Amino acid sequence: MRDYSEQILDGEGADDYARYMRTDTLLSLQRRPDEVIHRDELLFQVVHQSTELWLKLAGSELQEAAERIRAEDLDGAVGLLRRATLGVELVTGQLEMMRHLSPWDFQTIRTVLGHGSGADSPGWRSVQRCGRALDRDFTALVKDRGIDLAELYRDRQGSPEHRLAEALVEWDERVSLWRVRHYKVTTRIIGTQVVGTQGTPVDVLARLIEYKFFPELWAVRTELTMTGPMGRYHEAEPA
Repeated sequence: MRDYSEQILDGEGADDYARYMRTDTLLSLQRRPDEVIHRDELLFQVVHQSTELWLKLAGSELQEAAERIRAEDLDGAVGLLRRATLGVELVTGQLEMMRHLSPWDFQTIRTVLGHGSGADSPGWRSVQRCGRALDRDFTALVKDRGIDLAELYRDRQGSPEHRLAEALVEWDERVSLWRVRHYKVTTRIIGTQVVGTQGTPVDVLARLIEYKFFPELWAVRTELTMTGPMGRYHEAEPA
């Protein structure tokens, strides 16, 4: 009979769970009690560190999704995009914890952040790079297959290309929703018409909400509206 009390993995830690998950290292990454100047530093670090982990996964999924598109495995790419999108949803949801951070208490925490900024997040930089790569690969696919995007949405709904287009739009939208939530949380904590830790005006975050990874997939919606049965209602009134 197997002795399940025996720990069989190599590595540091009292048991196999700690050795595989590296929990000793993971749980040591937050500031020590003797370093903390405010108790909510733990909240602040846990939110941001866990964000980096989810974005590391999302970036990995996006990178492979781009590879699947180039290999013309479109359904494989769709599955990976959905996983990456769920990662961003989770990142957005955990911003709710920041609602428990007092604006005045944060002013104390801010004194130990140096010039650190979310703009330096390796996770967000990774997903931005991957998003641009996906746009290039999808654009190349559309060109190589001679796809008319309006026709794709009118007559080829449910096709692999249509499923891929919608998965890309979903990813794009979820990132934008994160930007909205992040902007609102930031202004709730530090206000407007102020600058962040790197001197960037907070209101710059509002402009980033409109950024689109796949502008052609958003533009086709306008084309469908203008050419649809109610399109004439959107025509400019004669002068």
